[in-house]
Amino acid sequence: MLRIAVLLFTIFSATSSVLAAGETWYDSSFVKRAFFEVALKNEYRTGYKPLNKWDTPVKIWVIHQVPDVALHDELTDLHIQHLTDITSFPIERAKSEQEANIRWIYTNEKQWVGDIEKELGKPSTKNLRGVVCKAGYRVNSSTKNIVQASIIIPADQARERGKLLACIVEEITQVLGLPNDSPHAYPSIFNDETPDDLLSPLDIVLLQLLYEPELKSGMTKSQLEPVVSKILNRYQSQGVLSGAVQEAKGAPLLNCSNNYCILVSFIVFITRAYT
Repeated sequence: MLRIAVLLFTIFSATSSVLAAGETWYDSSFVKRAFFEVALKNEYRTGYKPLNKWDTPVKIWVIHQVPDVALHDELTDLHIQHLTDITSFPIERAKSEQEANIRWIYTNEKQWVGDIEKELGKPSTKNLRGVVCKAGYRVNSSTKNIVQASIIIPADQARERGKLLACIVEEITQVLGLPNDSPHAYPSIFNDETPDDLLSPLDIVLLQLLYEPELKSGMTKSQLEPVVSKILNRYQSQGVLSGAVQEAKGAPLLNCSNNYCILVSFIVFITRAYT
């Protein structure tokens, strides 16, 4: 009974937080600032960087080094489906490891530092305190488009901290070209204060914006300013900003079949029912 009370308190606390935040995705100036903060900054560097995005189809190879393969596959596939629907960009599982440009590793806590070093390089093993999962991408030095990425999720550590779903959703979303966490993006998976582990309406808009054809890899903030403003004006008039609510509530992850996922989905559903 006590556990149920705690769960309900957590749900309604999260709901209150979301409501207090307001419907930020309707405000084009808020969306614009959030986009520049999340897409053009990096938590380990200062200042704005050029835009990075994929210019070729994303092919993901999943490596299972731990049990619960069916659960991890289902969660992975459902979120890939959602990202493809949102961006209208080809994102799919690779048919072979050779054709993949993203390596997605489900590992355990004992191995994950070694996996990070192997996949992302030794410097990436620094500053891991408080980090539950890790991802990174590499860009073409001249064009600035993303050419390769890796995602490393220690499943035991993530589940112990109640962050498995959050890791899956956030890490693959970030390596599409939204690498930074920011207090200026809320509610969003790019903000640790957001109670929801799935994509928010704001996240939906940021992803749609990133994969608009007018936005090119290598564009600077000054080059992007007029283009982003024009697109957001179009989004406002076409109902894209308001449509993001329904897109978020229709996340395929809310329809998963695994018991673990069903429980998380139930909590998310209750939270979003009041937003």
